[in-house]
Amino acid sequence: MTPATPPLSPWWSPERRPDRRPRLEARGRIRRAIRSWFEDNGFTEVEAAALQVSPGNEAHLHAFATQALTLEGGTAPLYLHTSPEFACKKLLASGETKIFDFARVFRNRERGPLHHPEFTMLEWYRAGEDWEVLMADCAALLGLAAEAAGTTALTWRGRTCDPFAAPQRLTLAEAFRDLAGIDLLATLGPDGTGNGPALADAARAAGIRVSPDDSWSDVFSRVLVERIEPTLGNGRPTLLCEYPAPEAALARRCARDPRVSERFELYACGVELANAFGELTDPVEQRRRLEAEMDEKARVYGERYPLDEDFLAALAIMPQASGAALGFDRLVLLATGARTIEDVLWTPVAEVP
Repeated sequence: MTPATPPLSPWWSPERRPDRRPRLEARGRIRRAIRSWFEDNGFTEVEAAALQVSPGNEAHLHAFATQALTLEGGTAPLYLHTSPEFACKKLLASGETKIFDFARVFRNRERGPLHHPEFTMLEWYRAGEDWEVLMADCAALLGLAAEAAGTTALTWRGRTCDPFAAPQRLTLAEAFRDLAGIDLLATLGPDGTGNGPALADAARAAGIRVSPDDSWSDVFSRVLVERIEPTLGNGRPTLLCEYPAPEAALARRCARDPRVSERFELYACGVELANAFGELTDPVEQRRRLEAEMDEKARVYGERYPLDEDFLAALAIMPQASGAALGFDRLVLLATGARTIEDVLWTPVAEVP
């Protein structure tokens, strides 16, 4: 009989320090290299407040809620942000043009090898610049991280990725066609509205399980997770781009095809590292999309978060811009060959019983 594996000692145990310390030192070097790169390219580092009136309005992200005590003895609800995005866009509206933030962000109901309740999100924004410029930024950051970590390959669970190789560029339509045998664009109306039954039928024909109450977005996510993501960023990075309109609540539509949007994600070793947009600046359309997200959240989880009215007001004067969010801890994990995200965090959040 094989003996049970002994439980891992706490992260703070002295015997774990020799394994953890080199990765944490690499984390510092990677951060310094990235900060220097942004500063050398004319960016200003900013610090978005973590406490916000709205944590963000994505249907499937869950926030940590708290209350502010007023001087008069009352209370006001606040949330720890899930992203510094709303705050950074207010700064763009104020006149900032090139900004970045190593933001501490908080997401409830998330914990695993690639997820943690509190983590570092590197976000950067370029006013007046096209979203495709961010693709070059992402490629540069991968190389910087590898150099700072002293490695020539990103690794995760037996997969490797050359951080210095030119990224593969793949549209969602191409990925669904080639990897799942699904004509994704055929399931979208001329205005980008998703046809749920059409995508469900196509997914079933491809051998993917679909539930009767699945929405278009539910089926899209299942195909993406099961058939697409595991193949991405193996050997070289992948830029998965032109997300369908229903999956881009904060991005502009592509001018040549309103069924898809100016959104891409960066993958390495099958791991999503970054999410980037050509930013939507229409406050009326943005309100409609955020309200639709909160309607979906209420349908699935029975709750909704308030909208940030200051953010919507700022959009009316915000310049055209592009922006990206990169999971800094995941990047360090891949660059150091760590097993889990907690191996590259100085002080992981305590496990909740």
